[in-house]
Amino acid sequence: MRLTHVKFGCLLASVFLSLTWFTAYNGNDKGEPPYDPKMIQLYERLLAAESRGELVYRELSSLLTSLRNLTIPSNNSSTNITEGLIKRRLGLLSPRLPNAYLYLPHLRDHADSLNPNVVLGQGRAGVSLVLGIPTVKRQKQSYLVSTLNSLLYDLSPSEREDTVIIVFVAEMDAEYVNTVAELIKHNFPKDVHSGLLEVVSPSQYFYPNFRRLRETFGDSIDRVKWRTKQNLDYSFLMLYAHEKGTYYVQLEDDIVAKPGYSQAMKTYVRSLASDDWMFLEFSQLGFIGKMFRARDLPMIAEFFLMFHKDKPIDWLLDHILWVKACNPEKDAKDCNLQKGLLKLRYKPSLFQHVGLHSSLPGKVQKLKDKDFGKVPLFAAHSNPPAELSSSLKHYQQHTLERAYEGQDFFWGLTPTAEDFILLSFPQPRTVTGYLFRSGNIEINGDKFYNTTVEVLPSDSSVRDRLVGGQSPQYEGSYGGFIVIGSFVDGMAEGQIDAQMQPISALRLLVHSNSDVWVLLSEVSCVRE
Repeated sequence: MRLTHVKFGCLLASVFLSLTWFTAYNGNDKGEPPYDPKMIQLYERLLAAESRGELVYRELSSLLTSLRNLTIPSNNSSTNITEGLIKRRLGLLSPRLPNAYLYLPHLRDHADSLNPNVVLGQGRAGVSLVLGIPTVKRQKQSYLVSTLNSLLYDLSPSEREDTVIIVFVAEMDAEYVNTVAELIKHNFPKDVHSGLLEVVSPSQYFYPNFRRLRETFGDSIDRVKWRTKQNLDYSFLMLYAHEKGTYYVQLEDDIVAKPGYSQAMKTYVRSLASDDWMFLEFSQLGFIGKMFRARDLPMIAEFFLMFHKDKPIDWLLDHILWVKACNPEKDAKDCNLQKGLLKLRYKPSLFQHVGLHSSLPGKVQKLKDKDFGKVPLFAAHSNPPAELSSSLKHYQQHTLERAYEGQDFFWGLTPTAEDFILLSFPQPRTVTGYLFRSGNIEINGDKFYNTTVEVLPSDSSVRDRLVGGQSPQYEGSYGGFIVIGSFVDGMAEGQIDAQMQPISALRLLVHSNSDVWVLLSEVSCVRE
């Protein structure tokens, strides 16, 4: 139980106040509201309850701050009151929020029904970019790990520090939620530890009884359930995310991102002459790639929650635009023109839908964004002349020579211990740095693991000086090579010590058998 959950509950509850006001004050043509004493009284009571809830939150925040450093006696000794214990105690005092129960009345049965379950996360906030990814249990293929690989593929260190990716597991099955969390923790341990990746799920009491829905717009009852739950999922995720950063981007769990997407979005936002937009579109498909200001998310989620049983979420988003921009006395053409000023489209698209099987059971969707274009599968660099050799057998036309010359990526069959890639320079030369990136945006799993980067100084005495002695600066390797780096998360990048210059060769050496093929999408030897 987190104290922030109390604030989150207050926020989720408060979004229902405006619809109560609208019911009480249903204005006429002159803007003069008719008086309905019962509804006015209800609205005032709800407003007072909301104020009391905020007051309790502030008091509990102050209490938590005061108690963190206190001690209590236990068996003639002092025991620190842990923050976790305090949070559990405070969780029992969460204020009831009757205004939230007007539209989700089942919530009143459980005090923690509005609390997010943060399975993985370090509480990161204050970033520029928050990416929200709702995911559910699929009957067919899961695309979640591939989606995360795509989003993380070429984020720079500074971008990783300025981003939060929230995976919202929209399921009540605790075992399944934990399975997803373990999958993400296993595949992206450093990103989970740093706080870049979070895994969140709703309370098991959050969802209403979907059997009471009515069929509308010709949709089957299963589709109505699916779209209603999606409205609730997106609303919950938005409200959880809104205090974490400046901009929020709604994604799905079956997409691929274009390399450089993060910087492209930030650059586009800065380039806009007007700040009057409501959201930006970085894909033309559905809700994928919609960017909102985080501060606007409560208003947007409020609208979704008001009408969560009535229409699909993309329709509701369009209705928000209509309410904000359209004049009922003018025609549809003018309305579309005004709405276009609030939603701005970026081209080419930065996100592509790749999933074939929808989260709605039985639905197959072959949607593709025609503005996405082709994703580059390798990056070309101007490298110095070198003789290339490898113990790895390449696949089809994806040779080491073509990768080194910037014409293709190298794709080799499964590496085993002692396999190598060798770049030998005809004449010793100064190479100040290196970059080797394995995997690409489509085949991100084929990476180098447990592989070192090694150099061969042209002067053998250099090796003796740097590797030998009582305090060696580097580790030696066979054949006169010196180990200068290794692959981490599929990439090896670094500088080459000036003491080693000039060098005669660079080598990648595999130290253990792999379960997958290996792909090199970037090879760069930095020259003076």
